[in-house]
Formats: sequence, structure tokens, C-alpha cells
Amino acid sequence: MRRAIVTLLVVCQSTQALIFGGIALFLPLIRADLGLTFTQAGTLAAASNLSYALMQVPSGFLADRFSPRTLFLTGLLGTNLLAAAFAVLTSYQLLLVNQACAGVFRALVFAPGLLLISEEFPSDRRATAMGLYVAGGFSSNILLSSTGPLLVEPLGWRLLFGLFAATGLLTLALYRWATGPVAPKPPADDPVRLADLAGLLRHRIVWLTGVIQFTRLAVAQGFTFWLPTWLVVDRGQSLTTAGLVAALGAAVTAPANYLGGYLSDRLGRPLLVIGGSLTILTAGLALLTYVPGIPAVLVVIALISLVVQVYFGPLFALPIAVLGTRRAGLLSGFGNFCANLGGFAFVYALGAVKDTTGSFRAGFLSLSALCVVALVAAVLARPRRDLSAYNRESATA
Repeated sequence: MRRAIVTLLVVCQSTQALIFGGIALFLPLIRADLGLTFTQAGTLAAASNLSYALMQVPSGFLADRFSPRTLFLTGLLGTNLLAAAFAVLTSYQLLLVNQACAGVFRALVFAPGLLLISEEFPSDRRATAMGLYVAGGFSSNILLSSTGPLLVEPLGWRLLFGLFAATGLLTLALYRWATGPVAPKPPADDPVRLADLAGLLRHRIVWLTGVIQFTRLAVAQGFTFWLPTWLVVDRGQSLTTAGLVAALGAAVTAPANYLGGYLSDRLGRPLLVIGGSLTILTAGLALLTYVPGIPAVLVVIALISLVVQVYFGPLFALPIAVLGTRRAGLLSGFGNFCANLGGFAFVYALGAVKDTTGSFRAGFLSLSALCVVALVAAVLARPRRDLSAYNRESATA
């Protein structure tokens, strides 16, 4: 039963990831259908990312204070209903509101889902569990990117979004059936309070990992969201080719997420995984728009895709390992808040840069520079004596 629950958690995460991935893949068609500029197209993702970011800390607090399973189910229900609405809306303004609301419900899936899957693994495999959780989203992108361009011509992007929503609701029902009624969380002697975040923010490990989180999603979403459009508009490739390239990237990324968490847990050196990933990303993003020919482009895309989220599990597990698990929801929520500020800023910025300069080159180079900043933060995040002492105190509390 444990394996079935873990599988359903991962699949639930995968289905809601189809929606954001679908917007990125079908963006050229959505732009043409609605007559959007690149900047307006970027705001569809940016609106979702902003509301998603702003809800991260409240979501983490609620997951610590109440039942994470209730929040998880609520988030999935709202996300999929809004995806169904996205399929029938025709106004840019209404689509913008739709995506802003979708970000709120997606936030109720993330931190509670991390806590739920972590409960199914031993404490020394926390990074592995978290890496497996996010791998589901990239696994769904493999299916989407490889079959979406083939299906969109006969079915249209609107019908595909309706199918995404139906699949998500079916998976939600299966998870609810497999886990039974939601049991209320027993009252704690020292309940989590939102004010506890102020205490957590006194530790530099929280801020330094926040900088790396900002970079992580700025790169992951900026790169993956605009990759199909860059291939079609700047490189002259067909949507089918762009979809296959995106599928290749997702196929490389999905197992790497799990592997990164596994290596971090096995070696006990999360910063080694984080620093190595950022070094490769710096080089790959700097080279992306300069390499000639599609074969060379594919090699660089595969390299970036290999490490773009490989440090997800270690990065979320690191502050929890240092500061303890009692406020794990708040720590995860703050980390993902920083991450989604990065995603919001750079998904929008890359579209605006394209409109201004006529090329994505400056945008991808700015992501490379951001990785250098995160690499410095990773070096500074090496555990100090006071943090190690706090860690030992938390472990025995």
C-alpha cells in the first residue's frame, strides 16, 4: 500500500504539472489564437507564478498546523477545475485571472505534497523522497512534449487542456479512495505559528538557500517555458521538433531529480550536488545561443536538462536537516516562495527581452550570470559551528 500511495502522490503532482507545461509547449498556438505579444504571453505564466509564490509561506504554515492531506486534495481539485476553465476562455484578461487563481491552488499542492511523500520514507532519505516527488512533473512533460504536438493538430489546444483536467480529477479520486477519510491532525503542545518564520529567518542558512532557490526556478522555468518558442522563432524549427526536443529534456530531467536526492542522501554532501549542478548550468546557459547547428544545440539542452532540477531534493532537505523538522512546512514554503519569485521574474523578463532585443540571447545569458550568484551562496552556505550545534540540538529535541 505504501508504494501505491507514493505512486499516486507522484502521479497527482504530474497531472497538475501538465497544465503549466501545456501552456509553454502550445504557446505559439495560444499566441496566434489570441493575438498576444511575447510580453503578454509571458504574463500568463508570470501571473500564476506570482500568486503561487505569495501563497508558499501560508501553504507551508497550514501544512504544519493542519492536515497536509486536506490541503493537497483541495489544491488538486481547484487546479484541475481551473484548467478546465482555461480550455473554454477566449479573453486574455480572463485567462490572466484564471492563471492567477491557479497559482493559489497549485501552492496548496506543493508544500503539503512534500510533507506527505516525506512521511512515506525514513528520515535519512528525505532528499530522495523530495527528488522523487518533483520527478513526476518532468515525467508528465515527457508524455506531453512527445505526444502533444501530434494531438494538437486534430484536437486543438483547448480540448487537450480539457483532457488534462479530466485526467487530474480522476487521479485525485483514486488517491482519495486509496488513502481513505481524512483524519484531523492531533493538537500539538506547541502548535506552529506564522510568527515562527521570523525566528527561522535569523539563520543565514535560510537566506542563502533562498538565494539558490530563487535561481533554481528562475532557470528551470525560464529555460523550459521559453525553450519551445526559442526553437520555433529563433531557430526556425517546427512545433513538432520543438516538442520532441522538450520531451528529450524532460526525459533527461525526470530520473536526474531522483538521482540527485539519492546521491545527496548517500554521500551526506548536499552542497556538493548543489554546487556541481550550478557550475554546469552556468556553462550550459552561456553556450546555448552560440552553438551552431541543431545537433550541438541538442547536446547543450541535454546538459542543462540533466542538472536543471537535480539539486531540488538536496536544496529543500538542507535547511530542514540544519534547523529540524518541526517547522518543515514553513521552511519548505519560504524556500519555494523565493524560488517562485525567481520563476515569476525571469519567465516575464525573457519575454520582455525578446520583444525589446528581438532575441532570447540576453535572457539566457542573464540566467547564466544568476547561476554564478547562486554558486557563491552555495559556497557561503557551508555549515558553521553554530548551525551544527543547532542541528544536534534539534535532533535530540
